[in-house]
Amino acid sequence: MVTKIIDTGTDQLLCEVKDSVAVITLNRPEVRNALGDTITPALRRMIRDRGQDSDVGALLLTSSGTAFCAGGDIKGMATSSPKTETTFEQKVAQLRERQRTLTGALRQLRKPTIAAMPGPAAGAGLAIALACDIRIAAQSAFISTGYAKVGLSGDYGITWMLTQLVGTARARELMFTADRVDAKECERIGLINRVTSDAKLQEEAFALAIRLANGPTVALEHMKDNLDDALVEPFLSALDGEAERLIASAQTYDHKEAVNAFIEKRDPKFTGT
Repeated sequence: MVTKIIDTGTDQLLCEVKDSVAVITLNRPEVRNALGDTITPALRRMIRDRGQDSDVGALLLTSSGTAFCAGGDIKGMATSSPKTETTFEQKVAQLRERQRTLTGALRQLRKPTIAAMPGPAAGAGLAIALACDIRIAAQSAFISTGYAKVGLSGDYGITWMLTQLVGTARARELMFTADRVDAKECERIGLINRVTSDAKLQEEAFALAIRLANGPTVALEHMKDNLDDALVEPFLSALDGEAERLIASAQTYDHKEAVNAFIEKRDPKFTGT
């Protein structure tokens, strides 16, 4: 397996491409991988660049240490002061841009995305995990929305994604209380796809990422479009979209290869075309 190391511009964020999987690792274990002025812009760039990288079929987002991401750096919030005075409107515009280029960009990728969570995810860190297509967590992991504990209302799309994943009643409880919810309960309510042992987390997450990265790329892109439509489109509109994308994917080499492989009783070899 050939590994390509990607320069992220900072050792707070690591990235490598292995077997068509871009593994992006948050690397601030000393602060539970909290977001900050260095790591977050680098993460935005990696999401954008690896999403456009033709050598990448899937993104695996994980972290070093025993936490996934603690969200915003609370201590930094207490000590930071803006270099220049900004208006309320400017602050809103800045946050909107930051959100769109992080969790917004992550959700808009047409490649499969997986969050491998070795430990707790809170606040914006939880939002990043929720923006991925699939979440795999270690047994020791837990989540907390966290915002109520610091007197904030939520950002990075967390309320929308929670509502879509677990329903409005559960989402409200999670936001209002900011209680810790362990990995097994998260799996039960549909917030996490699967829970594995701490020791096997990275292995199992990477195995799934390889499987998706080397799958029928065009069909997977169309599946993501269909699944996104399911959140916002009426049924008949969703049907129309499915029809168009099914016909488009039926014209690909990968579809023909899969049919031949089925007849010949062998595994298909997809090329992404």
